[in-house]
Amino acid sequence: MILIVMGVSGSGKTTLAHALAKLTGWQFAEGDDYHSEANRQKMHSGIPLTDEDRAPWLASLHALILQWHQRGESGILTCSALKDTYRETLTADLPPGVYRFVLTEAPKEVIAQRMQARHEHFMPAGLLDSQIATLEPPAHALHVSALDAPEVAARKVLEALELVSPSN
Repeated sequence: MILIVMGVSGSGKTTLAHALAKLTGWQFAEGDDYHSEANRQKMHSGIPLTDEDRAPWLASLHALILQWHQRGESGILTCSALKDTYRETLTADLPPGVYRFVLTEAPKEVIAQRMQARHEHFMPAGLLDSQIATLEPPAHALHVSALDAPEVAARKVLEALELVSPSN
């Protein structure tokens, strides 16, 4: 199983992914680590990425999860995956049922506060509106509230996937 934890910047993707990795023991990859330096600088400067900017990044993430699948490994990837076309690129050549998208959600005000509190991240809070405007919520993703404690949200994901028994 490959989980792609998605959503706008600051919505808790990495926090949820870490909690999922802790519960499952699956490998974890932070999608942001695969951005080029040029993309990082562009975002740091407050300039939204274009589809052309994202294409090589998405291709490298696709290659990573395709390798996981080919090796029969489970993994958790964080990636904004804001558009349907981005998600199609990520999952090309993967059979249905091998992967699931998990959309982290929170009120805009909460996400903005989180982004403003991050000092070591290249994505400024000023790009939140462009991310929200770009987001095309996927029809078949699991929706998770980023307001839940990470362990609670992770357990809800695993229960929805029937990978753990429901909590009592």
